[in-house]
Amino acid sequence: MNRRIGFIGIILESRDCVDQVNHLISESSSIILARVGLPQRERGVSVITLVVEATTDEVGLLTGRLGAVPGVSVKSGLAKKF
Repeated sequence: MNRRIGFIGIILESRDCVDQVNHLISESSSIILARVGLPQRERGVSVITLVVEATTDEVGLLTGRLGAVPGVSVKSGLAKKF
């Protein structure tokens, strides 16, 4: 399968899920090109954006695992060209 550039947007609605999310991201470090985190402590929300180079299967696996964590919302997109 072809690897494409894309993004994964993650919203954490609770501090309780931070360790689990960081662990899942670390396990997928081989596909991650960049990571930007924006904690909004006063709102109780954090946003993480990952830039990835991955296959659709790799993105699907990571987003599925992240989305299964309570308090986490995930969206992703991949470039059409590879």
